[in-house]
Amino acid sequence: MKFDAADLSPKENYKLLIGSIIPRPIAFVTTKGADGVVNAAPFSFFTVASSNPPQLVIAVQQTEQGQKDTAKNILLNQEYVIHIVSEEIVEAVNETAAPLAYGESELERTNLTLVDSDLIDVPAVAEAKIRFELKLTDHLELEGANLLIGEIVRYHVADELVESFRIDPDGLKAIARLAGNDYAKVGDIFTIARPTS
Repeated sequence: MKFDAADLSPKENYKLLIGSIIPRPIAFVTTKGADGVVNAAPFSFFTVASSNPPQLVIAVQQTEQGQKDTAKNILLNQEYVIHIVSEEIVEAVNETAAPLAYGESELERTNLTLVDSDLIDVPAVAEAKIRFELKLTDHLELEGANLLIGEIVRYHVADELVESFRIDPDGLKAIARLAGNDYAKVGDIFTIARPTS
């Protein structure tokens, strides 16, 4: 089958993309609003932008009302925390995807615990095994989305997960997004050596 993207509705394009680009890591993002309320929401348009300096990128889709709270808060304060979603917290993280009004904290729908960050003014979720404190470095307003690039200023990694800067994927138990209501666990891991010449 062939599709011209220009002929498809936004929903049809979205469905083809989220069903094809799988699995997608989940950025569970905490931000702070102008009123001091902590917002939390998951985003699966998320990846590493660079390692030197260490930067992460998320794309926050806009709604009919405009920018989502996460994008508003990041642009306001220039700081945020990205958490990696593991099996132990995925159901609580899913609860934070509820469409609440600005100024309402999604975390109140969960039993997750907020803790202060070290170098930024945005609290983090204690139950996450890995989290990154970030400062916004670049913002690109796309048609329909805000592309946000932040530099990591501090890593928080559970002691049992890291040895010689290598993360144990079995211990992390990261969860990825598929399409619709579907998620995936890390499956079989195999190794292929990269060519040296």
